[in-house]
This record gives sequence, C-alpha cells and structure tokens, in this order.
Amino acid sequence: MQITTIGLDIAKNVFQVHGVNGQGQVVLRRKVRRDQLLPLFRRLEPCLIGIEACATAHHWARQLQALGHQVRLMPPAYVKAYVKRNKNDAADAEAICEAVTRPTMRFVPVKSPDAQSVLMLHRARQLLVRQRTAQVSALRAHLAEYGIIAPKGRPHVQQLVDLLDKGADGLPELARQTLLLIANLISGLSQQIRKIEIELMKWHRVNAVCQRLETIPGIGFITATALAATVNDARAFRAGRQFSAWLGLVPKQHSSGGKERLGAISKMGDRYLRHLLVVGATAVLRYTKRQATTVSRWADRLRERKPARLVTVALANKIARVAWAVMVRGETYRATAAA
Repeated sequence: MQITTIGLDIAKNVFQVHGVNGQGQVVLRRKVRRDQLLPLFRRLEPCLIGIEACATAHHWARQLQALGHQVRLMPPAYVKAYVKRNKNDAADAEAICEAVTRPTMRFVPVKSPDAQSVLMLHRARQLLVRQRTAQVSALRAHLAEYGIIAPKGRPHVQQLVDLLDKGADGLPELARQTLLLIANLISGLSQQIRKIEIELMKWHRVNAVCQRLETIPGIGFITATALAATVNDARAFRAGRQFSAWLGLVPKQHSSGGKERLGAISKMGDRYLRHLLVVGATAVLRYTKRQATTVSRWADRLRERKPARLVTVALANKIARVAWAVMVRGETYRATAAA
C-alpha cells in the first residue's frame, strides 16, 4: 500500500518514522539510524513528509526535497497538541504525521544554506557580545574593590585599561596582571565581533532586500540582514499585523465571554529579531527629534500618556509592519514629513 504521509521525528542518531496511506492506515512505523535514513526515503515513492522545525530540520528538509519528497516544517509548539498520552519518539512521529495534514496548520519555510550561514554569523556575534559584556562587568567589579571606577558604557572601559597599563595607585601588581588578562580578552572579543560585522556588511551590500530594509528608521545593517535571512518570503504572512504577531510584538489576549482583555506582548516569536527591533525603536525615539515625521509625532503623542518602554515596543511593532510592506512590495521606505 502506497505511503502518502510520513511523520519524521529527527534526532542526532536515531530517527522515528511513522507513515500512513491514503485511508489513514499505518503502514510504516520503525526506528531508523542516521546512515539508514536517506536510503529508506530513496526507496519510497514521493510523499508528504512532516518534520518539527528544530535543530538540523532545515538540513534534512533539503536532503529529502532533493529526493523528490514534499517536506513541510512545523513549529514544535503546534505539534504538541496532537501528542496522545505519554511522550516518546513513536508518539511524536505519529503526532507530526497527523499535524502535517491539518488545513489550518502553519508551516516554516525551509532555509537555504546561505541564509543559515548569515544567521550563524548573527548567533556567533550575539554569543561574543554576551561574553564581552560579562568580561567588562567582571573588570569593573574587580577594580571597584580597589576604589577604581569609570562612567557607564563600554567606551569608558578604555579608561580602566589605561589605568592598568600605567599602574594605578593602590593596585597590587598581582591584581594588575590578572586584570590585564581580562582586558586582553575583551580586546580579542571586540576584534572577533568586528570581523563578523564586516562579513555581515559584505552580504548586506549585495542583497537588495537588506538595502531596502535599511531605509526604514530604526533598522541598520544588523537588523536588515537578520530579517532578510530569517524571512525567506514575506508573502507567507497575509498582513503586516500577522508578521508583527509572529514576532511576538502584539498584546497577549485573555478574552472570554465577549470581554476583551489585552495584556503584555506575547513574546511568542524570534527573540533575537524582537530584541533588534526594540533596540532600533529606542534609537528612533532618542535621536529623531530634529526631523519630525508622522511616525515620530505619533510616538511623541503616545509618550504623553503612556510609559516610555510601552511606546518603544509599540514603535517596534510599527517598524515590523513597515518592514513587511517593504519586503512584500519591493519598494524603499518613504518617510512622510509631519504637517
């Protein structure tokens, strides 16, 4: 009996396969080792394969698509509702097989190797920035124990490093040598971050979508490359609001009985993209007072009656909608001057 739908639960070494025919009868249920997976699907007729969008999912999706199969990736949170009773690999594969056939299921586009490479640069940069922040905090804390402080901000850290090079009064030589190791580590991390940013800038200059996104206030080349690499096709979203909801920038609903109750933002989407958009919106509120636009005037009126952070998130929501329109229409952003 021909298999029409397969649920594939991927792992590192052992994979679970659950296949059904056109009538929904189970005709394939087995565990497969990593080296046996592609030979198994090579022998099967082209069918629909569902996979949870997790680590290595895009790699296996590309491999299976090359064999002629139709592969659809789904968020694991949406598949969880179809798991019956206890959770194990077989139950997960069965749930994936059931979820992939639902007409209301939402799917994740398969990323290309180039897009994954750009996102890997972003993740590496994010990791290095966190490590540098930790080292800077450690340097400040250790020097504060000897009464040596500097103003806030990473640019002022150089003042502390200069004091270590000259030899601050009251600082033991053993402590000075130890803190110089931390200072050298901070310098090395900054150089690595700079190298990653140069590679991102090279990709940004040859990508038309990134250049259009950069015309939006609050979006620089970091946010533009992250959006272009993450969102393969913006037309997968029906409207800009759906795109901002996918990023978790819309209020969470607790409505019941016809009464609407809206809370804080849902935070259901990509945390990294949401962080970049909020930081960009903060910069827009801080540095666009000289040139008044309709967006800045709207934000100023909102800030008169709402907290500053709420206004920042609301502006990030608006920037996300504008970014969706720019990606869908293939046009650059046109700022409208305030009357």
